[in-house]
Amino acid sequence: MSAQTYLAYDYPLLSAFWTMLIFFLWIMWFVLLFRIIVDIFRDDDMSGWAKAGWLVFTICLPFLGVFVYVIARGKNMGRREAAQARAQQEAFDSYVRETAGGGTQRSSADELAKLSEIRARGDISDEEFSRAKELVLSGHGASAEQSASVRSTSGR
Repeated sequence: MSAQTYLAYDYPLLSAFWTMLIFFLWIMWFVLLFRIIVDIFRDDDMSGWAKAGWLVFTICLPFLGVFVYVIARGKNMGRREAAQARAQQEAFDSYVRETAGGGTQRSSADELAKLSEIRARGDISDEEFSRAKELVLSGHGASAEQSASVRSTSGR
């Protein structure tokens, strides 16, 4: 062979496998370390001094601190994670319900029935009814408040 070296000879396939495995384990180690640090701060049952102690222990002696934390408090770590996920899901669901109107939005048929009832009582004229009906059918909606505002602008 010539003086130049070939990468395949210097770095065989098994070495590439071991390098990828070590790199993967290194990343997983940091994921575990940060999850434990987040769990330390998330735990409401622990006092501030206990949190500080666990944090110093996991930062100064990371391998020993993480392994001791997982053994001592690992079971409740999963429960706190599930409670946090449940709380986030409930907050998201309530936000969606609030944004979507919570099911209190009326359909077009409901709006038209309400307008027809108001017209039958004589609270709005046929012209006001047809304007409100056009609003409902165009998708802008005409609730009782809107028909009341139509009534007040027409002088009734």
